[in-house]
Amino acid sequence: MLLDTSGILCLHHKSELFHARARILYKQAHIRLTHSYVLAEFVALVTARRFPRVPALTYVGDLLENPDIGAVWVDESLHRRAVALLLVRPDKTYSLCDAVSFLLMRQRNITEALTTDRHFEQEGFRSLLREASS
Repeated sequence: MLLDTSGILCLHHKSELFHARARILYKQAHIRLTHSYVLAEFVALVTARRFPRVPALTYVGDLLENPDIGAVWVDESLHRRAVALLLVRPDKTYSLCDAVSFLLMRQRNITEALTTDRHFEQEGFRSLLREASS
């Protein structure tokens, strides 16, 4: 599964509504993938929500060192392809981070995301933490 920003937040913060569910899904996953834009967005989200910054930064470092998680570093080519995807979806409010996720998921045949973000469903993927709220 792809680890999206909201999913990582749910994994990291016990106060998040879907913390327990996120932990279960994470443990069950055979594939765990994320990318550098998700990690950057996670740091921004933690800052905006006024969560403690140092533990969040430590957590990002731990994710990068975890051999069970594939971390893709977004390069210029992937960034440009993500912008192109946004341009052909002018009716959507996807972020650049979302677009990168969608491209990587299609490239690697991943259909599920640990996320609360409805945009993944709009692109035909399963948002595992949205299902938990239904």
